[in-house]
Amino acid sequence: MVFNKYSRVITKKGSQPAAQAMLHAIGLTKKDFNKPFIGISSTGYEGNPCNMHLNDLSLEIKKEINKDKAVPLIFNTIGISDGISMGTDGMKYSLPSRDIIADSIESVVNGMSYDSLITVVGCDKNMPGALMAMIRLNRPSILVYGGTISSGCYKGRKLDVVSAFEAWGEKVAGKISDEDYDNIISKACPGPGACGGMYTANTMSSAIEAMGMSLPYNSSNLAMSQEKQDEKTIISSSILNLIEKDIKPSEIISKKSIENAVRLITILGGSTNAVLHILAICKTANIDFNIDDFQRISEETPFLANLKPSGKYLMEDLHHIGGIPAVMRFMLENKLLHEDCLTVTGKSVKENLKNIKSIDFNQDVIRPLNKPIKPSGHIRILYGNLASEGSVAKITGKEGLLFKGPAKVFNCEDEANNAIKNKTIKKGDVIVIRYEGPKGGPGMPEMLKPTSAIMGAGMGNDVALITDGRFSGGTHGFVVGHISPEAAEGGLLAHIKNGDEIIIDAEKNEINAKIDKIELEKRKKSWVKPDLKFKSGALYKYSKLVSSASTGCITDQIF
Repeated sequence: MVFNKYSRVITKKGSQPAAQAMLHAIGLTKKDFNKPFIGISSTGYEGNPCNMHLNDLSLEIKKEINKDKAVPLIFNTIGISDGISMGTDGMKYSLPSRDIIADSIESVVNGMSYDSLITVVGCDKNMPGALMAMIRLNRPSILVYGGTISSGCYKGRKLDVVSAFEAWGEKVAGKISDEDYDNIISKACPGPGACGGMYTANTMSSAIEAMGMSLPYNSSNLAMSQEKQDEKTIISSSILNLIEKDIKPSEIISKKSIENAVRLITILGGSTNAVLHILAICKTANIDFNIDDFQRISEETPFLANLKPSGKYLMEDLHHIGGIPAVMRFMLENKLLHEDCLTVTGKSVKENLKNIKSIDFNQDVIRPLNKPIKPSGHIRILYGNLASEGSVAKITGKEGLLFKGPAKVFNCEDEANNAIKNKTIKKGDVIVIRYEGPKGGPGMPEMLKPTSAIMGAGMGNDVALITDGRFSGGTHGFVVGHISPEAAEGGLLAHIKNGDEIIIDAEKNEINAKIDKIELEKRKKSWVKPDLKFKSGALYKYSKLVSSASTGCITDQIF
């Protein structure tokens, strides 16, 4: 078995003297040229709590790898903080960063002829971006999540980043003082780690653990815990095992393992962003799994987790009752998992869970099957004249299942935020935010600021919000996103006017606008397709290349 089948192109060929000279310059010896090169890709940077500790974690992993058996080499890629960019033009770069991450990791590993890959990731788009790169490269790989943040606290109330967003709505509504507002903001995020609820980072880390591409407990160990520090030893031995056995992502990621991931996040009440990311992962891996498969799994899987944003608890609370492995053990016992799927341990899901204790239901974080929060899943795929290619709703059961109301139309998120601030939104309104889709945004920004402001203002059960943009994992309320085709492509969303009746039916899985056919034709004839908002740069390229939200917003395939 050849363990250095890629790096040997530069280390063993006599025709590569310059490459070998440069490798000697970084401290390698001729003996090292016989070993596999392991690329360690870090998304660490100082500007975000989700990522601020990842460069240190990467160094610890590097130190732990047996230097007699492999050559570990760290490189960096980018990250964009969703929490910091939220509500600004910077959020347009969030989803595109997923594909930039995938492209950059692919470029370095291929360009530098690395034999294997470890990615050390934090904020939302890091994980799917890193996994997409692993699939493209198809070399022995492990994804390492930097872990979730510990909770903040103020006046006995547990806090997280969404607490800060909702505090703005509470302040605007006059429900809290300036002093309370300032204290919530200063205490919400106490240190390193990704956002604490079942938001997108924890959703995707959980999904990837269930998929088999990260080690057991990796997604639920807290960023600053001893358990997270102890992972480095297991990571180092596991990557060497994968290299020795030549186990690649194509042998781990399958339709069955994808179904395991989707079923887990359905039980947990995970972020709707998982729809975009898992669709993109499946497209990259050429797995036949589409938007309707989410609906299929949601209909047959209960929603059991009392986790934020719609519930009470944080990932740290799930950690204390056994973490993701305990949930997966419970799923295995109830025939909710494909047990034979291979994982990065070199063992099957069933073998990994053999000695794991199932959940003790003497707690309130995860409910038993006979007492679900909702007997079916929270992710609903809605179709109708507003979404002929589909849309994604997050219905936890607390919002109700039907909403009818007059449209209050905004051509961008800022307009909607100003309307909420100025208290022009009324009970019963359906807020329509359009031209925020993959091409129209561009970049399909998240609408956490308006949804959090609505919640903070106490109108969460009184208004609905629909958009061709997307929602943060921190969003809750009666919301529908990913509406396809988007407004910028001439979807019906572009032709809605104030006062049009919008009907959202989560039982029939439909979203429709009541508009007379003759009137609609008049509106379509008078509509002018907007120019792209950017004429150059990364967002211009993205808006030209990106596919529909209903296919995962990918940029590396022709549609």
